[in-house]
Amino acid sequence: MVVTRIAPSPTGDPHVGTAYQALFNYVFAKQHGGKFIVRIEDTDRTRYNPTSERRILEMLDWLGLSPDESPIKGGPNGPYVQSQRLHIYRQHVQILLEKGAAYRAFDTPEELAAAREAAQRAGHKEQGYNRRYRDYPVEEAERRAAAGEPHVVRLKVPLEGKTIVHDLLRGPIEFDNAALDDKVILKADGYPTYHLAAMVDDHLMGVTHVIRAEEWITSTPFHILILRAFGWAEPVWCHTPLLRNPDKSKLSKRKMDTSVDSYRAQGYLPEALLNYLGTMAWSMPDGREIFSLQDMIEHFSLERISLGGPVFDLNKLKWMNGKYIREVLTLDDLAERVKPFLERAGLAYPSETYLKQVLEAMRARFETLQEFVDKSLYFFSEAYPMQEKALAKLREGAAFLPELYEQLSRLPDMLPDSTEPLLKSFAEARGVKAAAVMQPLRAALTGSLETPGMFDILQLLGKERVLKRLERAIELVKA
Repeated sequence: MVVTRIAPSPTGDPHVGTAYQALFNYVFAKQHGGKFIVRIEDTDRTRYNPTSERRILEMLDWLGLSPDESPIKGGPNGPYVQSQRLHIYRQHVQILLEKGAAYRAFDTPEELAAAREAAQRAGHKEQGYNRRYRDYPVEEAERRAAAGEPHVVRLKVPLEGKTIVHDLLRGPIEFDNAALDDKVILKADGYPTYHLAAMVDDHLMGVTHVIRAEEWITSTPFHILILRAFGWAEPVWCHTPLLRNPDKSKLSKRKMDTSVDSYRAQGYLPEALLNYLGTMAWSMPDGREIFSLQDMIEHFSLERISLGGPVFDLNKLKWMNGKYIREVLTLDDLAERVKPFLERAGLAYPSETYLKQVLEAMRARFETLQEFVDKSLYFFSEAYPMQEKALAKLREGAAFLPELYEQLSRLPDMLPDSTEPLLKSFAEARGVKAAAVMQPLRAALTGSLETPGMFDILQLLGKERVLKRLERAIELVKA
């Protein structure tokens, strides 16, 4: 059975890079009838964020990438949080020590710093560990450890030969063992490093394919050596290209909003975000840009991942979100999605029908759910702002607004059959184009010049609100 996994670190906001890796792992597992596992890599206690784990798992559920096994869902290979598996890692470190594949090192931080400085002064390119304790007597090392002396455990890397990473996308990548460091696998605080924990977990959880970011390529020879030291088979390695900023640097929160929580709060749709991430480094065989998660499962191929650095373009994501709003979601679905945003803004609506009518009128004019709220405030509240350009246009109509008010007040309703003939004849009687009447009226009723059609606005607002707002506008331009 195909088994994939992601192992995010709970160090901050859920990252779009995590969502990107989760998507490829999820899709590949589902395509092969396999399992997708999420485990939390929290062994770096200096950067641990207690709320981050929950938010990562919530993000995956929101995106529709629910795992088969996880800290919440459980499973036969738990626990799925690495800090709860310390006894497992210590047992496996002991196995490596007994095999002579690892050793205890008692260097103090000061000694390590001094050794690095000495190597630097000597002009050594490689400034890794000097292997001072590599051949230290085992009995003496065990005695010092038993006495409680602080130490780490390091992997005993071969000093000769090569380690070859057979990457599915890149082919064989060779590493000279002589250039590799004796990496720490168990820290002085009793926590494993990622290198050990990830490989022990991958083996015990039956992971068959390690699909992860290309930044892990240089760590992979150590992972292979750990697996070999235990006598375990390697998974299939597949290192995907990193997401990039528009300037081609690695995607980072210093240059770009990388928080999935932030995109969710702005009203990006999970389907659109997934669809966009799916176009990063991969494309549908028929070239279409809009596709569902199920479409991706049916057509995905790891071998077709492009190694060019995919650029995370916010404008393109926003465009795609707008396409989903206009062309993919039903009106009923769109109404349900937008309700929490209206509620958060403290905005009410008289009926479901009214909300859907406003959405239909506005649909071409917003690309995120929050943008709908921001741009349609005048449909839900009297406390809408008056934009400067709208105020200027309102002043242009100051002379005729009172008469327009009188004529509109005599209409039975604000339906297009009533308002359209009146506004056209009103403009003709003054020898001006319809826009010269419509734009000041638009400004009076909405505070904006960028709105749906005038007749839609009149109908949706209704006679009472139209007249109240015109009264207010007339007073405003008098002041």
